[in-house]
Amino acid sequence: MSATDGLFLGWTEDDGEAHARHLRFDRANRHGVIAGATGTGKTVTLQILAQGFSDAGVPVFCADVKGDLSGIAVAGTPSEKLVARAEGMQLTLTPRAAPTVFWDLYGEAGHPVRTTVSEIGPVLMARMLGLNEVQEGVLSVVFHVADTEGLLLLDLDDLRALLVHVGENAERIGREVGHVAPASIAAIQRSLLQLEQEGGKAFFGEPALRLEDLIRTSLDGRGQVNVLHAARLMNSPRLYSAFLLWLLSELFEQLPEIGDPEKPRLVFFFDEAHLLFDDTPKALVDKVEQVVRLIRSKGVGVYFVTQNPADIPDSVLSQLGNRIQHALRAYTPSEQKGLRAAAGSFRPNPAFDTSEAIPALGVGEAVVSTLDEKGAPSMVARTRIRPPDSRLGPATEPERAAVMAASPVRGVYDTPVDRESAHEILTARRGEADAAEAEAKAAADKAKADALAVKEAEKARIVREKEETRIRREAEREARARAPARRSTRETPLEAATKSVLRTAGSTLTREILRGVLGGMRRR
Repeated sequence: MSATDGLFLGWTEDDGEAHARHLRFDRANRHGVIAGATGTGKTVTLQILAQGFSDAGVPVFCADVKGDLSGIAVAGTPSEKLVARAEGMQLTLTPRAAPTVFWDLYGEAGHPVRTTVSEIGPVLMARMLGLNEVQEGVLSVVFHVADTEGLLLLDLDDLRALLVHVGENAERIGREVGHVAPASIAAIQRSLLQLEQEGGKAFFGEPALRLEDLIRTSLDGRGQVNVLHAARLMNSPRLYSAFLLWLLSELFEQLPEIGDPEKPRLVFFFDEAHLLFDDTPKALVDKVEQVVRLIRSKGVGVYFVTQNPADIPDSVLSQLGNRIQHALRAYTPSEQKGLRAAAGSFRPNPAFDTSEAIPALGVGEAVVSTLDEKGAPSMVARTRIRPPDSRLGPATEPERAAVMAASPVRGVYDTPVDRESAHEILTARRGEADAAEAEAKAAADKAKADALAVKEAEKARIVREKEETRIRREAEREARARAPARRSTRETPLEAATKSVLRTAGSTLTREILRGVLGGMRRR
């Protein structure tokens, strides 16, 4: 097989003869697994595959869990041991770097990787937050409210603001979509706080990652190797696994169907794959199985990197056609069971017992089975893996900085953008409501103050009138006290008798005088 048809992995000894072992490019989208105990060479094999695909013009995405994979961006300096190994494989090492773009969810050791809360969706967000089934249902209600009210969910501030909004309107929303328990809202808010403390806040926002910036080729036709710095990310395994699953889902949804191409459109390496399946609900495992099964028709190959194939559910493992198994240690009964399961996943080779060969593998050796031109797995073969052309070991900080300075996406994602979304809209609404409430309260307070003023004025009038009345009466009493004493009008008995005699005498005298006057007149 020529280099244009397949990726050279190393040499296989078969019946005393050496045979080159290749991974066919036209079968690379049938997925694969790279397994082995720590220190047996998994990361180097990943690096060889990544650079091999890149040389063939295939873009690659891989996670750098320990930092060693960053050396793919630097030309190697082969040691005497590596040169001797290459010569033993009839291989001439050509030290060269792969065209590399560094990414980092936290924006520390690579370009920031962001997406929006809406794009993640309630299922993966629930996975990130570690929610139970009831809380996931409430989270789905929150996303439904965002859609119906036209509220953009871009970052965690938006999600938190919408949780408060749903909690404040739980009765109204509950009549439409079901009961929203305040306890569930509080639990989600606590999980959000924990995710923020783990550094997850930096992952949500804009500008969001565009898939076309991952699926690039360099000017010389080589595929871009996208290296995700995951050393810190591994401290948040739920965030790590949910992010990679989201990326797979986005590739599945956005890329068109192309069937089985001559070479993949993109190869995706999922390191520490067991984190994807630890404590994972069955619904999410079913989602992974669906994506892995169907995404191959989009021209995407998915390769899981883990310590033991048993870490991967059988429903997913059965979809992985290309298998590279490094050494496994089997000291405990559970490890021996895992070893038998790993050996049993290969097509047997009459030349050796796979379950005995796997523990005896040295560093840089593996048992390998790849798909042939008909898509059938080849017999397992013990293979010496070739050394890489790029550096074995991490890139230095100046080397990483130089790669980022020459990056084709430099300046595209480095500055965050915060446009109007749910948080700003709900804050504005709450501000308007608070202003209206404050205005209504001010009006009520004014009316109350006016009524109180009227009441106080009336009280003051009454007090004033009472005071005026009191002052007037006091004045009258003082006036009466200052006036002379009045004589009594009552008559004593003596005075009454005297008055009667005088009245009688006066009447008699008057009559006598009148007679005299009248009688004289008659005589004349």
